Amino acid sequence: MPRLIEMADEQSCSLEECIAGLDATGFDPRDDGTLHEAARWLRRLGNNRDFLGDMLVAELVGEGPSPMVDSAYSPQSMMLSGFRPGYFLRANIWPAKSDPVYRASGAGTFAYGLAHDHNFDFLTLGYHGPGYESDYWEYDYEAVTGLPGERAGLRFTGRRTLTPGTILHYRAHRDVHAQWPPERLSVSLNVMATNPAQGWFDQYAFDPATDTVARVLSPNSTEAFLRLAVALGSGEADDLARHIGSSHPSESLRMAAFEARAEQAKRLAEADSVWREAELSGSLMVAGLASQRRRELA
Repeated sequence: MPRLIEMADEQSCSLEECIAGLDATGFDPRDDGTLHEAARWLRRLGNNRDFLGDMLVAELVGEGPSPMVDSAYSPQSMMLSGFRPGYFLRANIWPAKSDPVYRASGAGTFAYGLAHDHNFDFLTLGYHGPGYESDYWEYDYEAVTGLPGERAGLRFTGRRTLTPGTILHYRAHRDVHAQWPPERLSVSLNVMATNPAQGWFDQYAFDPATDTVARVLSPNSTEAFLRLAVALGSGEADDLARHIGSSHPSESLRMAAFEARAEQAKRLAEADSVWREAELSGSLMVAGLASQRRRELA
């Protein structure tokens, strides 16, 4: 279960002061000192009951430069800072089932009911409303290859509601959660850790009922660009795909490289040759999926 951080601090701060404080101390989730300092600044920002409403009013009125940071992060997220060294700040909106946006968009838009982990650490604070409820599990990331249908080894650790003022530390590749709609519209504030390497570590969706990996959740623009480059027929792109397939640290990107090459094969024998190469690539996930693809070809 995510770590509950008890942080008693009655002070309040502005968003700008919070960012300056986080910039000064840094945010390294592996260091309890900076972790608790980040939690302290998040607490102080959460004690400011006006800043987010004021930002939203300024956004809606449209007078002067927008105080919000432009982002396509997700439809429910509001970026409160740009990407800073090691972190960024955001607010997340959690609609209730009775809210029109939930009825129009459905649970999937807000990842409700989706058991998943994260490939980054983050702090979250209940800011407004009763808060969403979550079921929690833990698992051993190193023991999972990421093959869909693979046993995940989930260990159920309980259920908790992100009530106002609660601060939790979600640990990368360890905590798995499935969130459920709150009774009323709720908002959480987050300090999100960033690391240049985190994009190469896969994030998974799970099926707790069968204790299995459902799928990889973390495709990125590199995968899309690679598929397009190979499809356009560049020999250099094909060489790059071969290199990525044999040695890249991201197993999902390695799989994408083999898929891109197999999709361009003109004969079944050529596609089969690509998948035979994938079976011998040294990745258990890629090898398992490649064997499935060969069976499908047969």
